[in-house]
Amino acid sequence: MAKKRKNRTETGSEGDVLSHRLNRRDLVKTMTFAGGAIVFAGYGPSTYVVAQDQIKISQWYHQYGEEGTEQAVKRYAEEYTKQFPNVVVEVVWQPANYEAGVLPNALLTDKGPDVYESHLSVALVRAGQVEPLDDLYTEEVKADFNPVGLAANTVDGKLYGVKMIDDMGLLYYRKSMLAEKGVNPPTTMDEVIAAAKALDSGRVKGLFLGNDGGIDALHTIGPWSAGSDFVDPATNKMTFDNERTVLAYQKVKELNDSGALLIGAPTDWWDPSALNQGLAAMQWTGLWAMPGIIKALGDDFGVVPWPALDASGKPATFWAGWSEFVNPKGEHKQIQAAKDFVRWLWIERTDLQQDWALSYGFHVPPRKSAAASAEPLKSGPAAEAVTFLNEYGKVMPPQWTAAMDTILITHISNIVKNGADAAAEVTAAAQECQAELDKSLAA
Repeated sequence: MAKKRKNRTETGSEGDVLSHRLNRRDLVKTMTFAGGAIVFAGYGPSTYVVAQDQIKISQWYHQYGEEGTEQAVKRYAEEYTKQFPNVVVEVVWQPANYEAGVLPNALLTDKGPDVYESHLSVALVRAGQVEPLDDLYTEEVKADFNPVGLAANTVDGKLYGVKMIDDMGLLYYRKSMLAEKGVNPPTTMDEVIAAAKALDSGRVKGLFLGNDGGIDALHTIGPWSAGSDFVDPATNKMTFDNERTVLAYQKVKELNDSGALLIGAPTDWWDPSALNQGLAAMQWTGLWAMPGIIKALGDDFGVVPWPALDASGKPATFWAGWSEFVNPKGEHKQIQAAKDFVRWLWIERTDLQQDWALSYGFHVPPRKSAAASAEPLKSGPAAEAVTFLNEYGKVMPPQWTAAMDTILITHISNIVKNGADAAAEVTAAAQECQAELDKSLAA
């Protein structure tokens, strides 16, 4: 989890696949628990004999960066087998190239995972690689998830996944630096620009949004803060070709032209080093960075969501994070057992959800009750962040793909870096994204 956290469109999760068959023996390392004991550790599928009355399911994870995450998921699997001795959970920790290669390749075969983490796409649904999970969501359970978070796992009214962690972005600022210059935390885009200029001393820049000047960080948040959105999942039509989106990107260019942005930092926006090392007075980064910022700055920082574009807009942040899915074509064809495991781990066991979100990194448990009862999120900037997520969080629907993300960023870059006409670029981006969506839906 300690790596770049983006919204779901930035993860390469559109389900693109290669035609060749996955060789798991060469690609995965597995650890299986049976009755609470490690019974296999090595490369390729386990070779031990499963008792006739035992059910085996495999669960795949991408490789998280935080120390202790791999041990945690194996411990969860072990605990499940202790509680349900007839079920063996094989945890597969994928070392690299997960969503862009290993996982989509595996889902094309009959040796794919029974349970896997990913981000939902229309392509996964159309390919029959995700099982509907509506039966896991009672009315009470569904009410305990924010509707915005649920939307990320919904296609045509059906829920296909259960969120595992929620991530978000925040505008962090150094209280002492703003106080010295008499600057208040910004509430609109014009105030962001004015604050960045006022805080820019040359040696310390006013704001860090990434080494590309915020094109990546703000490519969705800019229009969201203007009150615009990107695609209507009910009609499958692009909705961002409008004056508000154009104005949002014009303001990103104005911010870049101000000269107050830090460009060329040692790390990008997802890492808090620029703020921690005093290279900039404000920085956009993720909630995951808060522990490191507290360690470096103590209480000399505050947080706000990305400010509204103007009085007609609204603050915004991305609503990201991984979800758990069930593969109806998984290797062991144990769909009900896989669903029961997902229900147990990511719906019923709020204690494990809190452990997963907060013991290794710093994230929000997706169930509202689990987030509300988590001690690290009850006070201070962390509690503010949870409020911002629930009030201002936005998510791209499963219709949006990484290819569309690339199209959009290319056109924004042309506006910000090359001075291209913003209205023309937004129109072109919308047309190209619509063509991409139409192609995806026709596949």
